[in-house]
Amino acid sequence: MNPLIPLSLMALLVAGIVATFILASVFLGPRKRHPVKDTPFECGIPSDGYPGGGMPVHFYIMAMLFVVFDVELAFLFPWAAALRGLGWFGFVEMLFFVVVIGAGFAYAWKMGALEWE
Repeated sequence: MNPLIPLSLMALLVAGIVATFILASVFLGPRKRHPVKDTPFECGIPSDGYPGGGMPVHFYIMAMLFVVFDVELAFLFPWAAALRGLGWFGFVEMLFFVVVIGAGFAYAWKMGALEWE
């Protein structure tokens, strides 16, 4: 039996369920908009407008650095599990990878991206 047949059937089943939910929301959902329902609120309290300003940029920079280094360093776990099978070639490649990650970390540190003011 072709292994793509069960996968295709599953894709068709999922597409059918999604289409059913979308059509059900179109036909069974509310049709009239109401001004009270369209007003924004947060935690049940009516909004007083826009907040006083955006978040400082260093929050975003710290979050991006965390995501980058966290995802990159997640590659260390499968490497550690397969180290014996990879031999010296795998060790040297991961050493190069760690040096590149370390250089990126040193650059971020030198540019002051890790400073919290």
